[in-house]
Amino acid sequence: MKKILLPTDFSGNSWNAIEYAVALFKNSVCTFFLLNAYSEIEYESVHISDIPSERATENTIRVAAIKNLEHIKTTVEKIHPNPKHSFEIVAGLGLLTDVTQEIVKREKIDLVIMGTKGATGAKEVFLGSNTVRMINRIKNCPVLGVPESFTFGLKPLEIIFATDFNHFYSREELVPLLDIATSFHAIVRIVYVQKDTDVLTEEQKFNLEMLQTYLKGIKNYQHTLVNSTNSIAESLTTFAENMGVHLIAMLYYKHGFIEKLTREPVINTVSFHTRIPFLILPESGMSASFSSTLKSASKLYNG
Repeated sequence: MKKILLPTDFSGNSWNAIEYAVALFKNSVCTFFLLNAYSEIEYESVHISDIPSERATENTIRVAAIKNLEHIKTTVEKIHPNPKHSFEIVAGLGLLTDVTQEIVKREKIDLVIMGTKGATGAKEVFLGSNTVRMINRIKNCPVLGVPESFTFGLKPLEIIFATDFNHFYSREELVPLLDIATSFHAIVRIVYVQKDTDVLTEEQKFNLEMLQTYLKGIKNYQHTLVNSTNSIAESLTTFAENMGVHLIAMLYYKHGFIEKLTREPVINTVSFHTRIPFLILPESGMSASFSSTLKSASKLYNG
């Protein structure tokens, strides 16, 4: 059974992400955790005696949050009835990233799915989106961001996996990607983001071979993308739209390839510009250790 966390701020954008999630995992046994992270309200009052106590304020906000979560649960069960799906509600006081991190660890969450735009729709909110902060903070759980304008009418029948082959991928890291590709009989397009015209190193060839091993049984193609704009994210998005791709996946690890190509971190850039859902896979400790060993071995071999 999959455990999926669905953060919501009760906006239309977060509701769209919830509908996307239940449709994406329509055929899977899942428990969805509907999460709202709330903060205390600042009260303006002439008389100090009119200001509610801290405990009373928190209780009032918590009751309202739970009520709204119950409404969402009832609504989604009515609109999208599915005996394979169950829902739990969670209301927590604190920053969204902190509360999410706690729930991910406590409930052993498999995937976080959330909208990529704030409730107000303001540019400032979007550029400082909760999704960007979530990806930068939650290091042990995949995050799937769903753009506000994207609906599940466009199933992920084609998926981009962007890489430069400089990282050794473990099967554990790729499980969410493999599950989605298998469920929808999707084509996976491995997009090699090329920073120059050099041929693949022995290390890169090895990582490519391992990646293709994991994708055995899944139809896949390899493409080379030479960045022709100032934004690698824009190049990826344009390529995805031209190919009819409806999901972009990549692995987020320290000193990742796109960080070397642009001044902005890869996740920030992609979330700012993409019009397609993006799946960010976290690096596993085992994979990081193996990559380091592989790089050292490669240097000795080529030295």
